[in-house]
Amino acid sequence: MGLLKSLIDTEYKELKKFRRIADKIIALDDEYTKMSDEELAGNTTKLKEMLNSGHTINDEEIIVCAFATAREAASRKIGEKPYYVQLLGGLALHYGNIAELKTGEGKTLTTILPAYLNALTGKGVHVVTVNEYLTSRNAEWMRPIYEFLGLTVGVNFHDMDPEAKREVYNCDITYSTNNEIGFDYLRDNMVVKAEERVQRKLNFVILDEVDSILIDEARTPLIISGGKVNSAN
Repeated sequence: MGLLKSLIDTEYKELKKFRRIADKIIALDDEYTKMSDEELAGNTTKLKEMLNSGHTINDEEIIVCAFATAREAASRKIGEKPYYVQLLGGLALHYGNIAELKTGEGKTLTTILPAYLNALTGKGVHVVTVNEYLTSRNAEWMRPIYEFLGLTVGVNFHDMDPEAKREVYNCDITYSTNNEIGFDYLRDNMVVKAEERVQRKLNFVILDEVDSILIDEARTPLIISGGKVNSAN
């Protein structure tokens, strides 16, 4: 019972923190709505400069500004502004939690908030889905928001050549299926020269349909052929 109470208390404290941060984001709504497009998009440069000068991605000031910026950009570019529950979901994802949103609560839009925030480091963000249709659809749907804010977006498909894949993985936001990332990782570990690898160092990932990816899909092993090996007699 003590362990159960400890878990419940921890979750309550986390949610309380998320609500406090979300309230600060909402409070900036009028200010950010009045910004010009140039001023709003310029927040990306300001936030990157703050990160380069000693701030971290978990500083509350950075989180609030980044979420408020992405929220207003979404409203301007696709006509949808994340609601309070989506802010809570985005904060939960940023802090490494599983967020369950009901059908219609906007999971795809929720992901732009932590994706934008973590992409500010320049180390890349992966948004992972279970099939290429969702990967392509979600990337093209959210692309105007990211590009408005000065970030690059790449979509990873199975039939790409290594050069194209390398370019995709070097984007600020990379949309891909879980299987393709897995196979690219395996192929990267089979190359002769390090520069032939397509992936860069992994940084931050958002899993769409986490139960499918980490439970259902995880039951199927990824198998790749190493080709013919010539050995000396």
